[in-house]
Amino acid sequence: MAMATNTPPRITVLRQGGGLEDTAKLLLRLTLGVLMLLHGIGKISGGIEPILGMVAKAGLPAALGYLVYVGEVAAPLLLIIGAWTRAAAVVVALNMVVAVALVHAGQLATLSPGGGWALELQGFYLATALAIALLGAGRYSAGGIDGRWN
Repeated sequence: MAMATNTPPRITVLRQGGGLEDTAKLLLRLTLGVLMLLHGIGKISGGIEPILGMVAKAGLPAALGYLVYVGEVAAPLLLIIGAWTRAAAVVVALNMVVAVALVHAGQLATLSPGGGWALELQGFYLATALAIALLGAGRYSAGGIDGRWN
């Protein structure tokens, strides 16, 4: 007759700081970082004039449009390498809030022709940035798991 033991099962990869959790954080960082960086590269190659015009049309100083490079180039690069990750994620989230306010406000309550939310991409970027800001970078990052802003 087998005797029951009081030893709990060993599932170490799912504990906080475990391999899967850190891999998931890396996947989130790389996905958001690369996709947002591609938007930034598009703005570098296509010119910033349309952004400056939208910012000025909203009654703000046009020069604030240059901050798009912070939100779509600098912050994504920080996310990709995993340095100042939480701060970079907050910058991306703020960038998305400004983008929705300036460009997409009229689409907030609309569906796309395919039936999805018209702002699903912007919503994905915003939610992912907020998740990274809350979770941090994880161990697979330049800053490691102990950095205050990582």
